[in-house]
Amino acid sequence: MNLMKSMKIAAVAAALFSASVAHAALYEFKLTGDYTASWQLDSTPDIPVARADIFVIDAVNGNFPGTVSNSVNLTFFNSTLYGGLQINDSVNFMQLMAGLGDQLYTGPEANPTFRLGTFELRGSSIRDAYTLTVTELEAMPEPAPVPEPASAALLLGGLGLLHAARKRRQQK
Repeated sequence: MNLMKSMKIAAVAAALFSASVAHAALYEFKLTGDYTASWQLDSTPDIPVARADIFVIDAVNGNFPGTVSNSVNLTFFNSTLYGGLQINDSVNFMQLMAGLGDQLYTGPEANPTFRLGTFELRGSSIRDAYTLTVTELEAMPEPAPVPEPASAALLLGGLGLLHAARKRRQQK
């Protein structure tokens, strides 16, 4: 009976060892040129609603001159719409900046991953020019290697058998 209980505990422990947590890196965005701003986002943000050619991240806090509350809505465009981004004040929805250029992310709009680097963006006027620099703010530590579930189960099963043999020996 104790052996069965030990085996169940070993199985649960093996399942816990095989689970891992995904970590997104924190990216810093710095916009310079005819409009300057800075903000931080996860490298792979959660996007509640996306279209086939854009996605919007609402209520992003940062340093956004000309805003009521330093909170904006960011719209990112894919290459079909000439890439780039648009920044709108999230309180009065006034457009603060719109720049076309490279697509700033990879993957589908519903699950994007931002690209690192420096990107040149051009505004609607030929004079409007912006530079967006995306850098990794803090590297997330590499997760510890996770043992294969079969290896963990084998190790825990062996420890369970050793424990059961020791208990049996003590009862004699």
